[in-house]
Amino acid sequence: MNPLPPSPVLPPLCRRLGIRHPVFGFSHSADVCVEIARAGGFPVMGLSREMPEEIPGILRDLDARMNGLPYGVDLMLPPNVPEDARLETLRTELPAAHTAFVDRLREEFAIEPPARPSFFTSHVRSRKLFDEQIEQVLASGALGVATAIGLREDFIHRAKAAGKVTFSLVGSTRHARKALEMGVDVLVAQGYDAGGHTGPVGTMSLVPQILEVAGGTPVLAAGGIATGAQVLGAVSMGAHGAWLGTLWMAAAESHTPPALLKRLADSRSEDTVITRAHSGKPCRVVRSEWISAWERAGSPAPLGMPLQQVLTGDIFAAVHEQDRPDLIYEAAGQSVFAIRGETTVREQMETLVTELRLAWDRMTSMAQRPTDISTDR
Repeated sequence: MNPLPPSPVLPPLCRRLGIRHPVFGFSHSADVCVEIARAGGFPVMGLSREMPEEIPGILRDLDARMNGLPYGVDLMLPPNVPEDARLETLRTELPAAHTAFVDRLREEFAIEPPARPSFFTSHVRSRKLFDEQIEQVLASGALGVATAIGLREDFIHRAKAAGKVTFSLVGSTRHARKALEMGVDVLVAQGYDAGGHTGPVGTMSLVPQILEVAGGTPVLAAGGIATGAQVLGAVSMGAHGAWLGTLWMAAAESHTPPALLKRLADSRSEDTVITRAHSGKPCRVVRSEWISAWERAGSPAPLGMPLQQVLTGDIFAAVHEQDRPDLIYEAAGQSVFAIRGETTVREQMETLVTELRLAWDRMTSMAQRPTDISTDR
């Protein structure tokens, strides 16, 4: 397959990483990541939901399929989780009122239990789990490692010592300064617009603030980005590229359940909502009847992480496995506006690069030249 023509702008970080476009793509699908890499972007494989025992095999397969192309891995390392945890033990700590509420919702929506084990039905976030994931990622061929919801200084130092480029997703200048003190190589300024766990500041307001404190450290823009013009806009602000996540769920390689793909295609930016009902932390998702049920009068406040997952993880797994059109939801950003139906990663990358080039041409055509400036007073 012929490579896409190079982007008209290629910031230093992109050249350092050996990519042809300032597009950084986050996905939970290895197939998506491979195609982003082949098209000249920098893929980041999310492994926070994978069964721990499966991660080594996933990374070995990814290394082989990448055939030397650069890629990264993203982990969630939230603080204030148990040192070690078992689902069975934590279930005994669930408040009776919350358990009764969720049982009523199971009956109301006729939710059948999932038939297959998954991370959400078999595991719970703990420091022991994170330690296992860190060892597996450090042993992989990933060029980059990214952390979201939390920083581990030991992980940052070990990754850098192993020759890996470290990324940290930050939602405030306070988070950025903390990451810089630990020696993080790249800051990802993730705005309120983003899908998943996010903060209160919008991307257009956050990026210049992070750039101001970053000094010479490269910054990427994340949150609500789904077009080539937005990618160029991020670069024009001083970012070294844009980090996109939601868009790839429309790709066939993402293997998105049909009901979820339809929900995403039918949704507008306003149909995403920040809720604690998914994980216990603020998380932007595309709304469904399950999410709305937690907003009804008299509904209990969601529990904190990781107890909310213990309470509802099997339901999240079930509605995905059973492709429930009324209940299915997923972390999704305001960039959902760009999803209109199923496509492919190659088509998405072609569109992004074409849009970026057109935006570049528009911008340069509007650039003021000395001969264009009237000397009349």
